[in-house]
Amino acid sequence: MISVEDWAEIRRLHRAEQMPIRAIARQLGISKNTVKRALATNRPPVYSRPAKGSAVDVVEPQIRELLKQTPTMPATVIAERIGWDRGMTVLKERVRELRPAYLPVDPASRTTYQPGELAQCDLWFPPVDIPLGYGQSGRPPVLVMVSGYSRIIAARMLPTRTTGDLIDGHWKLLTGWNAVPRMLVWDGGDASELASAHAVGVAFEGVDLGVVDEAVGCAGRPVRPLDGVGHAPVVAASRACRL
Repeated sequence: MISVEDWAEIRRLHRAEQMPIRAIARQLGISKNTVKRALATNRPPVYSRPAKGSAVDVVEPQIRELLKQTPTMPATVIAERIGWDRGMTVLKERVRELRPAYLPVDPASRTTYQPGELAQCDLWFPPVDIPLGYGQSGRPPVLVMVSGYSRIIAARMLPTRTTGDLIDGHWKLLTGWNAVPRMLVWDGGDASELASAHAVGVAFEGVDLGVVDEAVGCAGRPVRPLDGVGHAPVVAASRACRL
């Protein structure tokens, strides 16, 4: 690899002095291909040493399995279980990185959101039969959507809770907002109704809703059933629908 000085000199000779590639290669004692590569990039060459693997990488699957069973297991106990005979510092650092993914959600934690970050979704079912016309009545689902940041609430009654009606309901509510969040969050139970956890995202990807200048995509993500904080605003909004 050439030095930064040679890279700068190649570009100076070619641009300022209009020197051809063959002449530059002859003058600097390098190959023509090296000159061509230097002229093809606007960034100076940077030497980077390949990342060296850690001894902990080999035992990480075992660490994850132990944390999955007991998230609060001390690193010293993990070391004993996996037969770790090296330094404890590197092992403790890896355990510290992995442990949060296996700890239960703190019910007292407070979640904050940025504008446009996400909207929370849920289905609410009326507690009484509602006249549907033509002598029919029933309790059709109501799609409730709440902005995580502004807490604005939108709701729409759907014919059924099938994938097609759910997608159409999202479309109508987002069109009414005249905006699309980066993510739609569903509670884990209702997300199963959407063919897959990312059905909402797949349906909206590359679709022009007529409310933004370019085609938009909206990711879908289910939250764990016990994650009360993850969809608390939409639960409160669903309760408000009863009033």
